[in-house]
Amino acid sequence: METNMRMVLALFGVVAAVMLQCAAAQTEHVVGGTSGWTIPQNGAEAYVSWASNQTFVVGDTLIFNFATNAHDVLQVTKDSYDACTDTNPIGNPITTGPANITLTSAGDHYYICTYGRHCESGQKLTITVSATGTPGAAPPPSTTGAPPPPSTPSPTSSTTPEACAPEPSATPPTTSGPTTSTTPGQVSSPPPDSSSHAVLGGFFVTILSIAMAALF
Repeated sequence: METNMRMVLALFGVVAAVMLQCAAAQTEHVVGGTSGWTIPQNGAEAYVSWASNQTFVVGDTLIFNFATNAHDVLQVTKDSYDACTDTNPIGNPITTGPANITLTSAGDHYYICTYGRHCESGQKLTITVSATGTPGAAPPPSTTGAPPPPSTPSPTSSTTPEACAPEPSATPPTTSGPTTSTTPGQVSSPPPDSSSHAVLGGFFVTILSIAMAALF
């Protein structure tokens, strides 16, 4: 019995780990790419260009690669960023490289190096972080889920009564009535949602069934 309980707990742990991994998917951004966090040769434009090719979302991580005691990284306000000063810091400077900083809020973020005149020489970074959502993101709201307007098929179906019904005395109002009544039946209902939450839910139910079978 004790062995079965341990098996159940282990299975629940696996399920929880998988669900957390899917929910906490994030992107790691190496600041400056292969150049890392250093004094750029062409000034601050190097980090402006790098940031313009990135998409930052809450939960992502910035990786500042630099040599310890050669540089540091400090988050500051916009005024301090523009003036290259650490008078209004947000948190404490990180002096040990590499430094990993997790983006926990949306909006504009500003980072500088406080060593010497490194910031004035271009070692500074500004990024804009999106509020929510996983990088890769949410499936676009599909147009397939919305049924087409029922009035569109009616013009095409108006020709069918001429071939099927030989009676010339059919009135125009009655011919359009049957065609509009049959076309809604041909419109298929929107497909069931196949989001990742449903997949995770099915996976969880399967694991739970296996666990209960092992227990009893």
